[in-house]
Amino acid sequence: MLKLNGLASSPGSANDGHTRRNFLTIGSLAALGTVSSGWSLPSILKAEAAAGKKKSPKSVILIYLVGGPPHQDMFDLKPEAPSEIAGPWRPIATNVPGMEICEAFPQLARISDRFSIVRSLIGNQADHDACQVFHGRDPRLPKPAGGWPQFGSMVSKVQGQFDVSAPPFVSLCYQCSHGPYNEPGTGYLGASHSPFRPMGPTKDDMVLQGVTLDRLADRKTLLRSVDQLRREIDTSMMMSGIDTFTEQAMGLLTSSKLAEALDLSQEDPAVIARYGTGDPTIFVDSNGAPRVPQSMLMARRLIEAGVRVVTLNYSKWDWHGGTNVEGYPNNSIFAREAEDFPIFDKCVSALIEDLDQRGLSDDCAVMIAGEFGRTPKISNIVGRDHWPQVNCALLAGGGMRHGQVIGSTDRIAGEAVARPVTFGDLYATLFKHLDIDINQATLVDNNGRPQYLVTEGGTALPELI
Repeated sequence: MLKLNGLASSPGSANDGHTRRNFLTIGSLAALGTVSSGWSLPSILKAEAAAGKKKSPKSVILIYLVGGPPHQDMFDLKPEAPSEIAGPWRPIATNVPGMEICEAFPQLARISDRFSIVRSLIGNQADHDACQVFHGRDPRLPKPAGGWPQFGSMVSKVQGQFDVSAPPFVSLCYQCSHGPYNEPGTGYLGASHSPFRPMGPTKDDMVLQGVTLDRLADRKTLLRSVDQLRREIDTSMMMSGIDTFTEQAMGLLTSSKLAEALDLSQEDPAVIARYGTGDPTIFVDSNGAPRVPQSMLMARRLIEAGVRVVTLNYSKWDWHGGTNVEGYPNNSIFAREAEDFPIFDKCVSALIEDLDQRGLSDDCAVMIAGEFGRTPKISNIVGRDHWPQVNCALLAGGGMRHGQVIGSTDRIAGEAVARPVTFGDLYATLFKHLDIDINQATLVDNNGRPQYLVTEGGTALPELI
């Protein structure tokens, strides 16, 4: 008997008794019409059709630049600063008057009206910890019972699935050998709000609520569990009693939409070439993430399939410099940037343009950030070290007012001097994009205490929304 987890809930409150995690069981005709919460899948589909439900939900792609990228070499260049601070890169003009970015990003410069840069991201801490990016909380501060859940898990809890054939939250993050680089987990929300992870080291790890990716991808195997039921219905002349929405429900249950979204062989080769490709088995600096541009393409495909939140980690940005480090004879920050920046420019600009060309840019927001910035002064081994005082982020899509630079730093990009922004503000902005009211929505921790979704004081950026 096949069980698929995660039906849409009642059109009522996200906190009502009709959870989005009830089992739909195939095995009898009654199971086609009944869900343990009291809602049938056909009735849900009818309600969605009556409400004019869209083909894809409002969604977010969250891209983590592992290790902390150099803000002053990417999006906040200071060409007038002393040479020991400015480095070799020079700013170039973009298609937005007055907005400049690194000369290594010509494709992003061409479409700068489609994204915004936050140059004054503060409130970071100096140690590597991916939680700063994935839920915006300071890991040094006390945690609630069970720990803080990451963003995708919160969205899974509050909004649940949009489409019965796609999970609400997918993680494309590769497992890093350095623990702090990995996602923080579901916290007090528990395993039921874990992401679907198709990026495990083996296919044995690729499990969606007990259904392996192999089984999901094998339409014949999946169909076998309902074929007998269909034959029994046809034989008993009962199929005529099942209306269009019930047939649609059966179709959704046998859908391979998720598996198809994960299968890049079905993508236009020209689109794959536009993003670029990387080797997922090569972990940059051994403990970082692979440099895999196609993860961004897969994220777009998952969003089209109805996933609400997709997270991914990309490359390794912890460039302290030195020689003969991690297989690099020249490990200077500028040698590493010369290698990474053009690939980043290509795949990020491809994602932004692709979302726009496919009509997804209003509904899908993109956020790109690392856990902190880098030191203004270049070290004597030609690197930049951890700098929690200020950081940068890039936001695109989401129907936001883009083509902006938010905030500014001093003459050496060392401190925010105007419009300080926190990760709490960024997440408040993403929640607002998803139509989630952070002033009303709360989640209950393991001690039964309500917890807000963002840090105290987190406010959506009015410049963007």
